[in-house]
Amino acid sequence: MIAAQLDMAVAGELRYDEPMSKHTSWRVGGPADVFFRPASIDDLANFLRELDKDTPIFWHGAGTNLLVRDGGIRGVVIAATRMLRDIERVDELTVRAGAGVPCTQLARQCIRWGLGPSEFFAGIPGSVGGALTMNAGAHGGETWERVESVRTIDRSGEIHKRLPAEYTVAYRSVKGPANEWFLEGTFRFDPDVQPSMDAMQEMLQRRSDTQPLGLPSCGSVFRNPPGDHSARLIEAAGLKGRRIGGAEVSEKHANFIINTGDASAADIEELIELVQQTVKDVHGVELHHEVRMVGEVSS
Repeated sequence: MIAAQLDMAVAGELRYDEPMSKHTSWRVGGPADVFFRPASIDDLANFLRELDKDTPIFWHGAGTNLLVRDGGIRGVVIAATRMLRDIERVDELTVRAGAGVPCTQLARQCIRWGLGPSEFFAGIPGSVGGALTMNAGAHGGETWERVESVRTIDRSGEIHKRLPAEYTVAYRSVKGPANEWFLEGTFRFDPDVQPSMDAMQEMLQRRSDTQPLGLPSCGSVFRNPPGDHSARLIEAAGLKGRRIGGAEVSEKHANFIINTGDASAADIEELIELVQQTVKDVHGVELHHEVRMVGEVSS
């Protein structure tokens, strides 16, 4: 049993059979065998050093852009974002932000410091760590366009400083050293770009007007195909309002799938597959989901 393996002292919070529905923006997901919330980087490093090398690890951020299946997650879920909340201005054009900093908070602080372009971060749901993991973007900006360096931790508890050249970055995709997780990012901005708080507020208002922000969802489910928008294709295929169980394609924004209150992860995954197949049948376009699906199917 994994629980028996974790006979170790930790300063943080250690839970067993923790429902992941408490920790995802879709409000679905079965239990994690072990859920660890470290108190500090030292606490995290010590935990990783003592953890059995064969124990699977899943790194949990803000829980957006994530679908945990109903069977839950075997192994250990590490949720370190609460302690990685610092933002520091390194020099005139550079900012260091912990992986747990909400992207909207990063945008606001950079604007206060007069650093741009930074408004686009306000359009990214979730945290800096998640944005680094998937090269999240909004309103024409992408996270890794601003990255000067990152710090990571590996499963042996060793901390590394990494440069962008060590990663392969593409649209909503980042590949780098295996078994490492982001602790923070250092971002460089442009000297001749003046950010605008008004522009950021307009972005946030546009999100509020066009997206079902008050309902459980993961944000955009599908990547935009080249030269088109997934929402347009889904709507044109007549899928707005389509439901499976408690999962529904949003009437407000077709690239959102919402939990109407009693959805299971299986409902959501089945609806994702239905949307993909229907769009392919109607338009001949294959949609690729950007949401990460993890865990086991319920038996």
